[in-house]
Amino acid sequence: MLSHGGPTSETLPLLSISGVPSIQFLTTRGIAVVDVNYRGSTGYGRDYRERLTNEWGVIDTIDCVNAAEYLVEEGRVDGERLAIEGGSAGGYATLCGLTFHDTFDAGVSHYGVADVEALARETHKFESRYLDGLIGPLPETQDTYHERSPLYHADEIRCPTLLLQGSEDAVVPPSQAKQMVEELADNGVPHAYLEFEGEQHGFRRAESIQRAAEAELSFYGQVFGFTPESDIEPIELSE
Repeated sequence: MLSHGGPTSETLPLLSISGVPSIQFLTTRGIAVVDVNYRGSTGYGRDYRERLTNEWGVIDTIDCVNAAEYLVEEGRVDGERLAIEGGSAGGYATLCGLTFHDTFDAGVSHYGVADVEALARETHKFESRYLDGLIGPLPETQDTYHERSPLYHADEIRCPTLLLQGSEDAVVPPSQAKQMVEELADNGVPHAYLEFEGEQHGFRRAESIQRAAEAELSFYGQVFGFTPESDIEPIELSE
């Protein structure tokens, strides 16, 4: 299950070379991918996009959950080997999916949001008021920010989690991922954390993109019980 960033962006049926993840990298290795334009995505009219108003972290995640469960019901995918991943807002949907739902068996967050209040207070000036429409204004809706932050409910995560992060990310700082890692470790959840030196919000270097893709494949192989055919550097899951 792949959820795009934005969150009021969209996914398009185009060749993905350096996406998060590269859909072609996964599908050519036998992993089925569904890429969801959840409610709030652009490209389907204003009404559809504005359904995310005050609902970020809720209906986008529910749409991902419903898509996965539908494919299980249709017999298209293995209901015992479901993973969710995404980058930025998609990483937030990933962490919400693992925290507030029990559908998925693993998750990969690429520089995802763990604490939406910290995001609202600390992100760069361009997006500093973005969350007013997605969740609500602060401080009036502070309780809602707390409720929708996976970091404060991380004890609900039960499945293996991989976090990938750029060291110089000014949009979602590494501190968010590191705090999630601490919570996962405290709760004994299998996890791994890779920080990419010099990368920002989205990986640009070819070696970073390759390493992230291979780390995902190693992670999925360990969690779902298969050995990647490629000669890749494995990651080590900690508890």
